[in-house]
Formats: sequence, structure tokens, C-alpha cells
Amino acid sequence: MSKVTYQPFPSFGLRLRRQRRALGLKQSAFAHEMGVNQTTISRWESNENVPNVDTQQEAFGILTQSKTNDMALRRLVESSSDCVHLIEDVSHICLAYSEKRARDWLTSQNAMLGVSLWQFATDEIRQAESELTESDWWEVQTPRAKQFCTAEAYFDDIKINACAIQWERLYLADGTPVRLVKSIFRQ
Repeated sequence: MSKVTYQPFPSFGLRLRRQRRALGLKQSAFAHEMGVNQTTISRWESNENVPNVDTQQEAFGILTQSKTNDMALRRLVESSSDCVHLIEDVSHICLAYSEKRARDWLTSQNAMLGVSLWQFATDEIRQAESELTESDWWEVQTPRAKQFCTAEAYFDDIKINACAIQWERLYLADGTPVRLVKSIFRQ
């Protein structure tokens, strides 16, 4: 089992801007919540300055405090017969996952709720995430689905199986961009 270490998010500034705007939060209001000035937020969003990993985690934590529950979407994901999970697009915080995904991860169906799955990203997932910057993922409302393959990885809390993965963007009722993650296993 590997020890978890948080990795910086690729394209932190673009992620931050997308999430803040989706919530209708002004830079100055978010700066107040973070205990920094508006100029700092502007520099983060333009990638002029990139904060350390702990500050990135704190920023996304603050932006996720005002989540609506979206119970219907959660039920759809949880009852899916596919191996799927739903995460916040920018922070990778797990919002829901199917029973098949729980078995795939070797965990219960609620153990990972509210946890940023970024800490469990394989090299392939981190690479695919960094490639989003080169695509239009952070700029358009509904980007094309992204598909890639990942290798197997074991962590203390979760197992990642080797498979093909598909990412699709959806939105919560409050406008928060989320990502539906589906594993595609070869028969």
C-alpha cells in the first residue's frame, strides 16, 4: 500500500476560476474567505502565481462548503449498474459512487464521500488531467468527453484497477461543474 501525498492540481488557476464563477462568487468575496487580497486571487486565476498544495486544498475546500445536495443525481450514480463515480470537476472531491465502484475500490459505498480523490491519482490520471489544459476543458461549458487508460495502484484506503476511463462534465443544480467518471473494462 502506498502512502498518500497530495499533488498540486494542473491548471490550478483555470480550475479555481471555473469553480468560483460557477458559484457566482466574486474574487473579492473569495479573497476575504481565503484571508488574502483580491489581487492574489486574480494572480492565482491567471497562473501568474500558483499557491502551494495546502493552499490549493484549502481554496477548493472553501468553494465546496456551499454545495447543494443534488439527491436525484446522487441516487442515479449510486444505483448505476456501471462502475462510476461523481467528483467535483476542479477538486476531485467525491460526491457519489456506484456499488460496482465500491467493489472495484475495495471499500464501502460511503467511505470516500467528501474525500478528494486527487490524492489517489495514478501517473496516467495526473497526465490526463494535465492534458485538459491543452484541450478546451476549462474554457467551454460542455467539453468533449475525455478517454484514457490507467494502470493499477494500491493505496491504504483504495485500490485503482487498470482500465480505460471516460470523463464527462455535468453540472449540479447550483451550477457547480462535476465530472462523471466511468471505468470501461475490457471483456
